[in-house]
Amino acid sequence: MGILWSRIIFTCYRTTYFVAFLLGFLFLASVTFSQQVDFTEFDLENGLHVILHQDNTAPVVITSVMYDVGGKDREEGRTGFAHFFEHLLFEGSENIGRGEFMKIIPANGGTFNANTSQDRTYYYDIFPSNKLELGLWLESERMLHPVIDQVAVDTQNEVVKEEKRQSYDRPYGKLLKVLWESLFKVHPYKDENIGRMEDLDAATLEEFMAYFDKYYSPDNAVLIVAGDIEIEETKSLVSKYFSEVKRRPGFTRNFPKETPITETEKVTAYDKNIQIPAVLAAYRMPGMAERDAFVLDMISTYLSGGKSSVLYKKLVDKKKLALEASAINLGQVDYNMFAFFALPLGETSLDTLLDEIDEEILKMQNELISERDYQKLQNQFESQFVNSNSSVAGIASSLATYYLLYDNVNLINEQIDIYRSITREEIQSVAQKYLSPNQRVEIEYLPGDEVGEE
Repeated sequence: MGILWSRIIFTCYRTTYFVAFLLGFLFLASVTFSQQVDFTEFDLENGLHVILHQDNTAPVVITSVMYDVGGKDREEGRTGFAHFFEHLLFEGSENIGRGEFMKIIPANGGTFNANTSQDRTYYYDIFPSNKLELGLWLESERMLHPVIDQVAVDTQNEVVKEEKRQSYDRPYGKLLKVLWESLFKVHPYKDENIGRMEDLDAATLEEFMAYFDKYYSPDNAVLIVAGDIEIEETKSLVSKYFSEVKRRPGFTRNFPKETPITETEKVTAYDKNIQIPAVLAAYRMPGMAERDAFVLDMISTYLSGGKSSVLYKKLVDKKKLALEASAINLGQVDYNMFAFFALPLGETSLDTLLDEIDEEILKMQNELISERDYQKLQNQFESQFVNSNSSVAGIASSLATYYLLYDNVNLINEQIDIYRSITREEIQSVAQKYLSPNQRVEIEYLPGDEVGEE
């Protein structure tokens, strides 16, 4: 992935589960690659799934809750509720005064954060291990009886508006929004995760309260406690603080399916905050838990995983046609987004960049990647696997993600085996299957003012 594209993803899609991995690296102790990640699972009677991971190498503990609710969980005309609740649920509870939530944690030596994607919402607190009970109490207060009133709603409405302005006013800040709108016509992924401000302005307090009651049920979440803990003691504390949370009525999702793209679609978008245009070729792919999605991870890394990757060496280093050239596979539950992204250098046309990218795609479709490149890929994924489980915060995020989004918590130890099993022939086959020009949206992202811009 290129440097600029990485910044764009972090800015516009900070809600992805990968971000949570990175945040904990500054605080927590490392674990060795040779170790299996051991964990204990159990369910409370209210349906809350609990996963415990004991690592006593450092006096640190993380308590985190991932809820199965994200940007896609909305009604027409009411976008952005999931992200709004990420902010709203720091306002306070029946036992925590307004604004006190964010004071209590640092006052006790802790840090905290939350992030929202199209598929889930993740809250976490990091404390010294002697504050485990405090962390559990805080998260139970969020689930049990938060204060959802008009003052809180109005306050966070302004916060979200400012966050949106800051995000969109950065160069290339609307790229992800354009991708979603271009690739999805009927699935709720078509709507920006942060939501439309007019939707939030129009929403009533009763609608916000109903949203909480629907999605913030214990049986729609997973609680992770990881770090310097004792298993049996932690089980008792979890039961103490979470057992009284009531299970709410269940619900089913029935999102509309997208019609496959069979002819190249062209889109033009504008960004008043850029001077250099960009070109994207975006594909709608199988969801993140499908085997083909793992193969596409390897394809994106082969093409743009660092300065020695195919696209960087060709377009940036050798031919000097581009300032940036990258490919990324953005994981989502229902559909992944696979996109090529390039910034021209000098007088290079956007069409030229697309032609050069297509040339490399065609090579992958017509011949196997070299054995040397294949071994390099395997080494890169070994390293990524090590990094994802190199901290207690990373492990907590992985456990939650694999359980809730992949429906297989054991992937924390087994995912690397999937990548190891992918062959050069399979890489070629998946490139042939998905990466044809007639299966994509081509986006010209140009300097200028967009008609109807918010």
